[in-house]
Amino acid sequence: MTAGQEARLGSDTAPASIQQTLLLVDDDVEILTLVAEQLRIAGYNVLTSVDGAGMRSALAANHVDLIVLDLNLPGEDGLSLCRETRTQGNIPIIMLTARGEPIDRIIGLEVGADDYISKPFEPRELLARIRSVIRRSSTPQKAPEPATPKRAKFRDWTLDFENRRLVKADGRVVMLSGSEYSLLKFLVENANQVLTRDQILTLTAEHHDDRSIHSTERIADLQISRLRQKLNDNARSSDLVMTIRGQGYVLAAAVAFE
Repeated sequence: MTAGQEARLGSDTAPASIQQTLLLVDDDVEILTLVAEQLRIAGYNVLTSVDGAGMRSALAANHVDLIVLDLNLPGEDGLSLCRETRTQGNIPIIMLTARGEPIDRIIGLEVGADDYISKPFEPRELLARIRSVIRRSSTPQKAPEPATPKRAKFRDWTLDFENRRLVKADGRVVMLSGSEYSLLKFLVENANQVLTRDQILTLTAEHHDDRSIHSTERIADLQISRLRQKLNDNARSSDLVMTIRGQGYVLAAAVAFE
């Protein structure tokens, strides 16, 4: 039975738009026919082939969601076909073989098979493996999270996140207290954005439930003053940690994270 004939038989089972297509490649026609029928009953569109040439033709003419590939085929064996298919795309492959030696399974997986099942097998087991492999292959891969920066550079300064210290361009190290480091890190991460006095107090943990508005401002201003001293940033002519009247403070500098 040709791949085209198998496809037409499969299309009678369910609407083609919702079917997934499987390609079975096995030179044992009896097993091929039996397994194909079981998979059609399960709702799949099934193509079949008895050798590598038929497999290539089926792949060229159809969209295939998964290949069940026998290891022992006449002419080209399943390992060679699996390796060739892997160089051309990412169609999931389940290797099928009468052998049961672990070395065969290892070789099959090494050349790119997604799973491996030995004959004789229960059709339900093959069906379960097919569903599992298709589910894994269709699950979107989570994008890798961006690497956490180790340092931030601005003006003549480098804020070292790993060692929690401030380094001048000439190599001089300026040690920071915990609150100074937290405040500068927040300013750096939000460069050119206004940081309010309440945010400063939250970061430095220097706040009290009974503080007045005036005491809040004084504490925040003191924190900024200390930080400016570490940065050699004159308060009267500051162009680095700038005061935004009635709002708060802003780090007015371009920041590069590395």
